[in-house]
Amino acid sequence: MKIATGHKVRIEFELRVKGGDKIEHSTVEYIQGEGKILPAIEKRLEGLVIGQEKTGDIPASEAITEASLPTKEIPRSEFPKEAKLAVDQIFGAKGPDGSPISFKVVKADKDKITVRFLHPLLGKDLSFKVTVLMIEDPKAKKRAVAVPPPPAAALGIEDVIDDVKEV
Repeated sequence: MKIATGHKVRIEFELRVKGGDKIEHSTVEYIQGEGKILPAIEKRLEGLVIGQEKTGDIPASEAITEASLPTKEIPRSEFPKEAKLAVDQIFGAKGPDGSPISFKVVKADKDKITVRFLHPLLGKDLSFKVTVLMIEDPKAKKRAVAVPPPPAAALGIEDVIDDVKEV
């Protein structure tokens, strides 16, 4: 079975800034085509099969685009009175948990300001590594799952010992 639109998919997933540190390494379950993971990754997973691994790069222009980020209206009164707010102006603030956030003014009038929250990975090329662990076709009621190899004892062999002695 191949990954196709509407299939429930489980992957082991690693994401990095290209040439940099690991951002995320986790197991993710999603429905192909619903846009719950980065669309650029979904596109690259289409047609893969159970157990298949795929690595690659995603250019910044496909990874996280400004237009895909959420906007929010904020009352003008929440900004300093002396602030001259203009479209495309970028502000920094602290989120509810104290972590830094950035947002960009996309519309400003006398009572409210519409801002777009800027993702920290915006404008960065990404690298990914994916292993397909499960594909389920809910319409056909079929599921394919990658099964880990059995332990050595189940095969009637001794575990491999990594204790090497120099002679």
